This record gives sequence, structure tokens and C-alpha cells, in this order.
Amino acid sequence: MKTIKQLIGTSPRTPVSVAPVDTVLAALKIMAEKGIGAVLVMDGDRLAGIFSERDYARKVILCGKNSTDTKVSEIMTDKVFYVSSEHTVDQVMALMTDKHIRHMPVLDAQQRVLAVVSLGDMVKETIAEQAFKIEQLERYIAG
Repeated sequence: MKTIKQLIGTSPRTPVSVAPVDTVLAALKIMAEKGIGAVLVMDGDRLAGIFSERDYARKVILCGKNSTDTKVSEIMTDKVFYVSSEHTVDQVMALMTDKHIRHMPVLDAQQRVLAVVSLGDMVKETIAEQAFKIEQLERYIAG
């Protein structure tokens, strides 16, 4: 199974981020523009949290807050699970499934963000790996 390093190496990603002082509305606009469901919240070079559509629904809309006045830092998820590039796709998928996480930051040894992988990325890679194995087995049986 591939490592996350191998996975992100094939398609470099520049993580989309906002600052803790940005408004929720500004973050939502960026997410809509990029067609993504979550953004990292970066305080300089430090990962401060993650803000997702789920955070918006549960902590803004349901709480009667205003998107134009509420800062991302007020509602972001600040206890962020993350992985290293050495984790395997299977390990990351298991963690994401166990913790009900759709977006996972990938950090290096110095805690710098390298990428963000999604549950969709993990599923796509797992399907590709299974298709490869099936093809190899079919060749073995036929040959």
C-alpha cells in the first residue's frame, strides 16, 4: 500500500488556508471558489485549526451566529488530527473512519503543513490498488 508521501508526490497540493481572524463568510467564499469542504486555519506557519462546512452548520447556523461577524477562530476545530507523510493510505483511512474525519492535514517532522488529503483521496487510492491487484491475479490465473 502506498504511503501518503507517495500519494501526494504524484499530485502536489498547495493547502488552502485562512487566518484565525478571518470571518466565517470569507472562509466560506474561499471554499466555494475552490470547490472544497474545508480549509486549514493557519496562524503564520503554525496549524491553528481546521474549518469545515460541518463547523459552519453546527456552530454558526444552529447557534444563530452571523457569518459576517463571526471569526473563524471562534468556531474552528482546534484539536486537529493529522498524519505524517510516512503513514500508509490504509492507516490514514482507518483513522479518518474511526474519528469521522473527511480532511486530514499532512505535517512534516517540524510540524509544517505539507498537504491535506481527503477521505475521497483515500477511497480513490484504495480502489486503484484493488484494481491493480485484481489485474495481477487475472494475469496470474490466465498465464
